[in-house]
Amino acid sequence: MPSVELDEETIERLEALRVEDESYDELVTELINIYETSEYTMFHAGD
Repeated sequence: MPSVELDEETIERLEALRVEDESYDELVTELINIYETSEYTMFHAGD
């Protein structure tokens, strides 16, 4: 699995979004899903 280096500000922002014992993997996966859903919605909004 690739590794990613994050700056301190990004880590703080991720910490603020985490719920209880949610892992960073779970949080990033959720953010990606939200992004993909938004992108899909915007793509099909003109239909």
